[in-house]
Amino acid sequence: MFGMEETLVKRDQAIINSLEQASVGKRHYRLLVLCGLGWLFDAMDILILSYVVAAMIASGFAGKLEGGLIASSNNLGLFFGAVFSGVIADLWGRKRAFQLTLLIYSIFSFLSAFSWNVGSMELLRFFTGFGLGGELPVVSSLLSEFIPSRQRGRFVVLLESFWAYGGLLAALIAYLVIPNWGWRTALMIGAIPALYVWFLRRGLPESPRYLIQKGRYDEAESVVKYFAGQGLSVKVQEEGKEVKESALEKFRKIWSTAYRRRTLMLWLLWFGITFGYYGAFIWLPSALKSMGYALATSFYFSVLITAAQIPGYFLAAYLIEKIGRRAVLFLFLGLSAIFATLFAFSTSQTSLIISGSLMSFFNLGAWGAVYAYTPENYPTGIRGTGSGAAAAFGRIGGIIAPYAIAVALGLEKGFSIAYSINAMMFLLAALSVVILGRETKGKTLEQASGEFQKVI
Repeated sequence: MFGMEETLVKRDQAIINSLEQASVGKRHYRLLVLCGLGWLFDAMDILILSYVVAAMIASGFAGKLEGGLIASSNNLGLFFGAVFSGVIADLWGRKRAFQLTLLIYSIFSFLSAFSWNVGSMELLRFFTGFGLGGELPVVSSLLSEFIPSRQRGRFVVLLESFWAYGGLLAALIAYLVIPNWGWRTALMIGAIPALYVWFLRRGLPESPRYLIQKGRYDEAESVVKYFAGQGLSVKVQEEGKEVKESALEKFRKIWSTAYRRRTLMLWLLWFGITFGYYGAFIWLPSALKSMGYALATSFYFSVLITAAQIPGYFLAAYLIEKIGRRAVLFLFLGLSAIFATLFAFSTSQTSLIISGSLMSFFNLGAWGAVYAYTPENYPTGIRGTGSGAAAAFGRIGGIIAPYAIAVALGLEKGFSIAYSINAMMFLLAALSVVILGRETKGKTLEQASGEFQKVI
């Protein structure tokens, strides 16, 4: 293709050429769905915790600050899971990493339903978070490495849209299940279907870009042929060689001169959006209850606000290949900050729901762009490490936010203070991309990261 069939090129570049030239078809969409289903249950488990904590506080199982510590322990697990899985994904492969983390999440999510006190809940939620934190950055990296550059951003945002389905499912389960059967039942509901997704994923192929890094060219060609429906489109000249680096060397590389600016940008982006997200949504039912609404009413409002996330993803999926990653992130994060501020100072039920829904709409659309943009900043050999490290630093914000917002909610005018803090964090994330970020729209992963500059 491209009129270059007789050109001799290196084997690794030839494989990537064929992957980039492939028509997007049902096998790509099957990969999207199987990745997305795991994402759905991850979101459901993380977000159902906000309703579970509210129910725990209402039942006397935990106090407000203890509820914040439970959420923070979950996010502490997300931190270590992101670090661990990113390194494992680069050393052992993307497929092994996301299968292992999904299995860990499923087991400990189920066990957390049997917590006998706050301490046991914190411990079990830590290990649940460990699995969840490992799943998210690895899956986005794997999907990015399969999809041609012209559709890559859109596919990753569509992957992130499964988060909204999981969030909506969590809100519905909370509204329908917790008042009648309790929070323990709600926790058990998501664990068993997630195990089924783990079973379905066993047949997924390994990333061809990862296989190239390991010198497993025959396997990489086989995977590309499966997705492209043909063999290599060019003749090969030679094989590249595997570059062996330790985990420490990979981590040092993301802070080398070539990558330190983008690493700093991503860490600030992830910290701001993660703090703002967990500060805004983990405490949403409890925050609404603090405004004087009944628990069931706060759950109902949360369903409405969460449902607004779905069209937000689709708008981001459309715009990301039209106006680019940086523009989408700045626009959506900036509007998240504006509507979080309006939410903070809402004085009526109508303004509360409208501003909350728009905050949800733009913030989750921004999340889709974050997951599309992050792996594009690193070459294949350190993509898992770089993406995992950025997500892990973001989880520090997620660890701090639940406890900090719990303290803020206890102050006079605590609701306004809490959501003003979240708005400032969204603004921090927006500015980091504008000041330090670089555009990657329309580029292959190799071009975007500087791995090599030309794809034939």
